[in-house]
Amino acid sequence: MQALLDHIATLNRPTQPQRLFHGRGGRFPGHEQWVLDAFPPVLLLTSFAPVSDAQLQTLEEALQRRWAEIAPGETLNWVFQQRDEFRVTNRLMAGQVPEPHEVDEDGTRFGVHLLHGQNHGFFLDMAEGRRWVRRWAQSHPGGKVLNLFAYTCAFSVVALQAGAAEVVNVDMASGALSIGRRNHQLNAVTDGAQFLAHDIFNSWAKIRRGGPYDLVIMDPPSFQKGSFVATKDYPRLIRRLPELVAPSGHALVCLNTPKLDTQFLRELIRAEAPEFEIEQRLPNPPAFEDADPERALKVLVVRRAGPHS
Repeated sequence: MQALLDHIATLNRPTQPQRLFHGRGGRFPGHEQWVLDAFPPVLLLTSFAPVSDAQLQTLEEALQRRWAEIAPGETLNWVFQQRDEFRVTNRLMAGQVPEPHEVDEDGTRFGVHLLHGQNHGFFLDMAEGRRWVRRWAQSHPGGKVLNLFAYTCAFSVVALQAGAAEVVNVDMASGALSIGRRNHQLNAVTDGAQFLAHDIFNSWAKIRRGGPYDLVIMDPPSFQKGSFVATKDYPRLIRRLPELVAPSGHALVCLNTPKLDTQFLRELIRAEAPEFEIEQRLPNPPAFEDADPERALKVLVVRRAGPHS
């Protein structure tokens, strides 16, 4: 636990949502269970293995000590999440969590929830993906976007803010889409946003009806029993790209599992959508640096050939 304690002792006060310590990345041997995130004004410590009361007490003292140095006179707010493959528990350890709890990334606000569920409504590792979508929308004013596995619709919010005319958000979880609606309202970008609570694989006719799209975003869960298994279902997604993406249009193809590498996506695109060219793999935020980059989040920018290419 020493590397985590050393990291806490040198923390700067976070002003944006971000990863602070990424033990999962394997760069701190023996610390793979630990993750520390900031969702200002709250810190979230996650453990993927059992933790003793004595360990928690040591971490509590370290956090309180550093917080007194970087935010003198202010209360430390922190939440502890215990995760394993069977269950998740979330505990408020000190201070309080705002209600509603909103965070600001690059001037855009998003609602988050730290005290219930495994995920928090906002994925920190996708920061560079959101920034790429913002740049894309700025350079393609009036563009039409399809956001598959939209979750809480962060991509949609930044696309509409930056100049897209229309975003179709599709996700089978109506609760997540409800949070997505609120994210649009938070940022006053409700015009042009559509929300379809559908199982994507059973709704291609309806999804195609709104196309073709200038940008298609595919950010599925790495594994979700009963709904998505990457090795089986990603080929079915990539196969649809030609009928969804306009000539010269783009797709953002995302994969977040340590079990499959970039080559898995490259080969899929080559086999199932050969008219698409891979332009780049987006970098992950520096805080998510991994000892093996192929285990980390993989986000590919691909482009369809134009009519005269």
